[in-house]
Amino acid sequence: MRIGMILDKSFPPDPRVENEARVLLDAGHELFLFCLDYKGKTSKESYGGIEVRRYGSSSFEYRMSALAYTVPIYSIMLKGRIRRFLSENQIEVMHIHDMVIADAAIQANGALKLPVVLDLHENRPEIMAHYPHLQRFPGKYLVSIKKWKRKEVSFVRSCDQTIVVTDRAREELCERADVSEDKVVVMPNTVRPEFFSEAVFDDSIARKFKDHFCLLYLGDTGIRRGLLTAIEAVGILRGRIPDLKLIIVGANSTDALLKEKVRELGIQDLVSFEGWQNEALFPSYLVGADICISPLYKNPHHDTTLANKLFQYMGFSKPILASDVLAQADILRRSGSGLAHRAQDARDFAEKCLELYGNENLRDQMGQSGKRFLREEFNLTKVGRPLVDCYSKLEKQSVK
Repeated sequence: MRIGMILDKSFPPDPRVENEARVLLDAGHELFLFCLDYKGKTSKESYGGIEVRRYGSSSFEYRMSALAYTVPIYSIMLKGRIRRFLSENQIEVMHIHDMVIADAAIQANGALKLPVVLDLHENRPEIMAHYPHLQRFPGKYLVSIKKWKRKEVSFVRSCDQTIVVTDRAREELCERADVSEDKVVVMPNTVRPEFFSEAVFDDSIARKFKDHFCLLYLGDTGIRRGLLTAIEAVGILRGRIPDLKLIIVGANSTDALLKEKVRELGIQDLVSFEGWQNEALFPSYLVGADICISPLYKNPHHDTTLANKLFQYMGFSKPILASDVLAQADILRRSGSGLAHRAQDARDFAEKCLELYGNENLRDQMGQSGKRFLREEFNLTKVGRPLVDCYSKLEKQSVK
């Protein structure tokens, strides 16, 4: 089939889009990608077998995306470009990435009446409630989370298939939207083998931290990610783990709060804020880490999704210390790759960290278990099988 993926941002990068595209290309489908461009990149490009079609956008249009379900400006601005993309590339099935652009895409489909697959990368309405700019004026009053939730349910009911990232997300969505489980497919996030096999290492990073026992965090550092818990735990562990260092690779607009907590606890020498780094540098940080962390706060979104960082950690055979939000706790149990601490409990984090610090064999065992799990159970071919089956079903239906 000629699959038209619709993405509301620039490309590359987007690991989930690339993973799904690879699975579908390997299954014999043709892949076209509608995406937005803010930097004047070439409008057409073949990228790893994906036929990328870029459409110019603007900062105004980007700002309007947050109001997609408050006022219809965003959908009105985009639907013509999407309709042209569908027609010019003779698309046979439309695959919408996330719900921000869903209304525009569904309107663009209109008379074409193509089968529609909705790919929910996360529980967007739920996580929006935690965005700092939506907790203060004017965002707090302009964006209605309830409207986003109602829209999400209406999309799930009207689309032919919906894709989510975990079994828990599927259960929650089927119950909330009152749809049968055969209408919702699970395609988990995972990491492609090239992340490890083609890694290039920066020796200066290894030298910087070689004399430390390193706790590593990769990714967005927003408050809901739980780094305040990790920082408080480092304060507790000061003096109990010699040469301890918490390395934070990532950034967010709320980083001032994290740095203030570090100053308040007087642990500036134990925490290194590395800022946002190119993903190509992640392996250089991972190879020297002793424990990798994901201390997410507990909320309905985190209970039903999995961060890519967990699989990046596993691929480098690193033991994981993660909070007990449901989806993370599930994957730690299945993989045997680490310990779960109580979310937002710095003392429990510290105790679990001490348990791992004091048992190098346990750390090695968990690291190897995670790598084996990723290779044998969570490889792209295996986790992508339901997605291939989903498209096989749509193809059979289109022939009838």
